[in-house]
Amino acid sequence: MAAPTLVFGEALVDDFSTEQVVGGAPFNVARHLAAFMAPQLMLTRIGKDKPGLAVRAEFERFAMSEAGLQVDAIEETGRVLVERSARGHRFTILPNQAYDFIDRAQAQAALEAMGAQPGIFYFGTLAQRHERSRTTLMALLGATPALRYLDLNLREGQVEERIVTRSLQEANIAKVNEEELQALFSWYFQIKPDDPALAAEEVRASCQALLQMFSLDALIVTLGHRGSVYFGVDGGVILSRDNPAPPFVIDTVGAGDAFSAIFLLGKMRGWPLDVSLARANEFAGAICAISGAVPRDLGFYDQWMRKWR
Repeated sequence: MAAPTLVFGEALVDDFSTEQVVGGAPFNVARHLAAFMAPQLMLTRIGKDKPGLAVRAEFERFAMSEAGLQVDAIEETGRVLVERSARGHRFTILPNQAYDFIDRAQAQAALEAMGAQPGIFYFGTLAQRHERSRTTLMALLGATPALRYLDLNLREGQVEERIVTRSLQEANIAKVNEEELQALFSWYFQIKPDDPALAAEEVRASCQALLQMFSLDALIVTLGHRGSVYFGVDGGVILSRDNPAPPFVIDTVGAGDAFSAIFLLGKMRGWPLDVSLARANEFAGAICAISGAVPRDLGFYDQWMRKWR
């Protein structure tokens, strides 16, 4: 049996005027892994409130262990206020939420109770905006030899450049989208992201430079419906196109999380790298064809289990 994947970060609700939908990039990843029967432990913190009950219900729906689920007596469960308009969605990520205060002692106790060292450690940046959770994360990273997978997931106004730098230094594999890659280029190489003269060769060279700068094993850039590109420390590049492309798109919420989950599933199950990337692309496309980041019907996963058996 594969070593479990440790998933650290925010579980929250997207608060629309009409409904609350449970989300958070790390929690989306953990739920997908659980649906594929892959051993995982979600480390997060919720409040004693109605959104917290909704998060807990998802732990139950996906038959996930609650050993890493902390409950805060004071702070509220994470919420993102979502306003719909003709121009799209506007998101307000509220400050000082329960996931900002993930407790180190409780997290370490949950890790010890797991009974096995994690093989992979997934983390992002949003849950690092407060010193409490950030300190807990760094202590856990220092205590395990697991492969570190950083899903950058930059949220405007939430994370400082120094936290991104530290996260990249801690990671073995980093996954970014095109906008995030451009942010890294502008921070570390002073390359203007919108420079029309920035040729493909320069992009490739800059990605290799990022690998060297942060001692990464790999950098994965997701390209939406165009697939993904994997840059390896050995100079190898794997371009993976969607095959087939999704027939239609309802929304792209959670597509990156779906990609990460299947890439990590491939790591856990020993799939060849090109197979993992192709399957991650295809599954992310399928998530774009449903409403929300995770399916409401768990039967959604059956076709993929059969296909990848």
